[in-house]
Amino acid sequence: ILLRLTVCFFQCLCILPTYELALQTGQVIEQMGKFCPDVKLAYAIRGNRLERGMKLQDHIVIGTPGTVLDWCTKYKFIDPKKITMFVLDEADVMIATQGHRDQSIRIHRQLPKGCQMLLFSATFEDSVWRLAEQVVPDPNIIRLKREEETLDTIKQFFVLCKEKEDKFTALCNLYGSLTIAQAMIFCHTRKMAAWLAAHLTKEGHQVGLLSGEMTVEQRANVIERFRDGREKVLVTTNVCSRGIDVEQVSLVVNFDLPVNMDGSADNETYLHRIGRTGRFGRRGFAVNMVESKHSMDIIKQIEMHFSILAKLALDDLKHFKV
Repeated sequence: ILLRLTVCFFQCLCILPTYELALQTGQVIEQMGKFCPDVKLAYAIRGNRLERGMKLQDHIVIGTPGTVLDWCTKYKFIDPKKITMFVLDEADVMIATQGHRDQSIRIHRQLPKGCQMLLFSATFEDSVWRLAEQVVPDPNIIRLKREEETLDTIKQFFVLCKEKEDKFTALCNLYGSLTIAQAMIFCHTRKMAAWLAAHLTKEGHQVGLLSGEMTVEQRANVIERFRDGREKVLVTTNVCSRGIDVEQVSLVVNFDLPVNMDGSADNETYLHRIGRTGRFGRRGFAVNMVESKHSMDIIKQIEMHFSILAKLALDDLKHFKV
């Protein structure tokens, strides 16, 4: 019904923080569009080039904020005055990240007064709420309760380790489970992700590596190979912590715990990371590596926030089954 209304009444502009999320969301819309063949969809993403002077007539335009802004202001591919629905997905990141926020606000200022705004995210900090209310006055809010943010189908554990190499040993002990389904392993930095992927590859494992400095083509290829099951394990940074849906993922490992700029627990990123498993009603497991007093403090903050972590011993990993 929504797609048919799109054809008849408005043009929708949807913005997401990453190339991968934009592509995934567009693919879902394309699948729905099989029932509404009149709906036309355009991707405003890096690498998608249009002829100069072209004016988009598509009903839905989906993309990343920088490219969408260029298409609205620099190249004039999009006429903002024709947009009647403006969607920010993963809106807390879009608002909290300065570059995305500035670009989104510049796009928003060009839209007509009657344009409807929709903001979606599983998590919103109070500071983000305050800024969101400046952009969307008198909003209608549908918000999850704290106890509803985590799924009962995702079992969460932490493992005490001594150092980076000890964490790697613990991960190898888990690998008997990792080969049963697919797993995503999160690292804090590109350097750590590259180190871990190299060591897992040296051990003979099928590993994909995804981080922010890769080209669009490289990132798309890694995601495609992981979706197809050609790699059983994806080592990544926070670039993949949100929205990426791979049905076969049954295990998420936080090789490095998520932290804010001030070094405290990033509960929102933690929630989004572990949400990569347990998709579509399936069971999922999340295992967190703890190697220092600081990371133990982080895990305690996460545990206080969500109240659902259990401890595993290193020996337990040899018998851990997903």
